[in-house]
Amino acid sequence: MASTSPVASTSPVVTPRIGLLGTGPWAQSVHAPALAAHPGVDLAGIWGRSQAAAAELAHTHGTRPYATPDELFAACDAIAIALPPSVQAPLAVRAAEAGCHLLLDKPVATTVAEARAVADAADRAGTATVVFFTLRFGQREGEWIAEQAAAGGWFTAHADWLSSVFAADSESPYLDSPWRREKGALWDIGPHVLSVLLPLLGDAESVTATRGPADTVLLTLRHRGGAASSAAVSLTAPAPAASYDVTVHGAAGTTSLPNGQEGPRPAYHRAVDALLTAARTGRPHPCDARFGARVTEILAAAEESLK
Repeated sequence: MASTSPVASTSPVVTPRIGLLGTGPWAQSVHAPALAAHPGVDLAGIWGRSQAAAAELAHTHGTRPYATPDELFAACDAIAIALPPSVQAPLAVRAAEAGCHLLLDKPVATTVAEARAVADAADRAGTATVVFFTLRFGQREGEWIAEQAAAGGWFTAHADWLSSVFAADSESPYLDSPWRREKGALWDIGPHVLSVLLPLLGDAESVTATRGPADTVLLTLRHRGGAASSAAVSLTAPAPAASYDVTVHGAAGTTSLPNGQEGPRPAYHRAVDALLTAARTGRPHPCDARFGARVTEILAAAEESLK
C-alpha cells in the first residue's frame, strides 16, 4: 500500500540575485556592504561608470564586475541603484523592461517625465519597486511615522533639515557630488522631508518655495484636507547648526520625529526586505516608484516657483 504521508520537497531554495549599479561613496558605505551582508539576497554583481571602481568594489564584497548594465540585468532578479538621479532614471527603465525588481535611491529623478517613466515601466513589467527614503526605513523613525499617520488629526507641521555637506570646513564624502552641487538641498534633502510630511498630512495640493542663503530653500505646502506645513532645507548650514527635526501639531497634541541614530545600513536592510516582500506578494510598498514620482512632481513645482 502506498504511503499517504507528505513527502518533503527536495527543491533547493533559490536566493534572489540582486545587482548593484554605482560605485560612489553611497554605494561603498551603504549599498554594497548591506547587500553583501543581507542573508535574503545574493549580491550577483556590480556595474559602474568606472570599470576599475566596479572591479575594486566587487572584489571587496566577494562578487564580480559587469561590463554593461544590460549584462547585469540579465543575470539578476532585482537591481539596486546608487547613481545620480539623471543617470538612475533611464537605467531603471531599462532594468524594469528586463524584468528586474527595483531598489531605487531618492530622488527617483529630477524631471517629472523621467520619474513617471520609471513608474510606468515598472507597472508595465509588473516588477516591484521600493525607493530608499532613509527615514521611512529607520526603526524608530518608521514606527513614529506609522503611529502618527494612524492617529491622524494633524493640522500643521514644520521640518528643519540643515546639513553642512557644502559648508566651508566640510569633510563630507559628498562634497564633490556634481548633482548635489547643481540641484542643491531642494532635491537632495527635499525628498526626505516629503517622505515624512505626506503620509502624516496627505498629498500636497500646492507648494511654494523661497530662496535663502546659498542653497537654502524654505517650502510651504498645502495638503489635501486643508493641513499646512513648512520646511527649511540646506546643504550649506554651518556645522554647529546642522540638525534635522520634524514636529507635527494636531488633536493629539504635539510630537516630534525621534532620532534613531542607528545609521543607514540597518534602514537599507529593511528596504531590501520591503522589496522582497513586494516582489513575493505583488502588493505595492508605500514607498514605491509611483510615490517617488509624486515626490519629484512636488519638488519640480517648488523649483518652478523659485523662478
